[in-house]
Amino acid sequence: MAAVGIIMGSDSDLAIMRKAGEVLEQFAVPYEYTVCSAHRLPVRTAAYASEAEGRGLKVIIAGAGGAAHLPGVLAAYTLLPVIGVPIKTSTLSGVDSLYSMVQMPQGIPVATVAINGAANAALLAVEILALNDAGLRERLQAYRQNMAAEVTAKDQRLKEVGADIYLRETEGK
Repeated sequence: MAAVGIIMGSDSDLAIMRKAGEVLEQFAVPYEYTVCSAHRLPVRTAAYASEAEGRGLKVIIAGAGGAAHLPGVLAAYTLLPVIGVPIKTSTLSGVDSLYSMVQMPQGIPVATVAINGAANAALLAVEILALNDAGLRERLQAYRQNMAAEVTAKDQRLKEVGADIYLRETEGK
């Protein structure tokens, strides 16, 4: 049974939202994908949110571009945490999407990550789930320790070889 619902307003958002799925897979968190538009399928969107908790979902990650009402509409129909992922658009580069999400009226919050920040949305979902899952909390702690070790190793290498060599070694990464 899925613990996280990854929902997007259009299948064109899947390339970005797939990053959330990849992160959840790293932590062995079951998830599902859904394409459902707040504007083109408002009744289905409301039903998805209203039924989400009963289906076992604990967190919803919602990606949308443009007017980006999907996360707000979902949040209006559920008490589950909703994390919005503003999708970069060709017209306003995702700023319109970002503003739509972060400007939710008081009383119906949507946690919002950076434009195209699906990976961080998944990490936030993992943090929320880890509040009640000791094993997941341990995996999250190990993930953070690994990140810290990688940065420490990079710093050490930079100090050993200097900036010019380091940059040549890391070009294309």
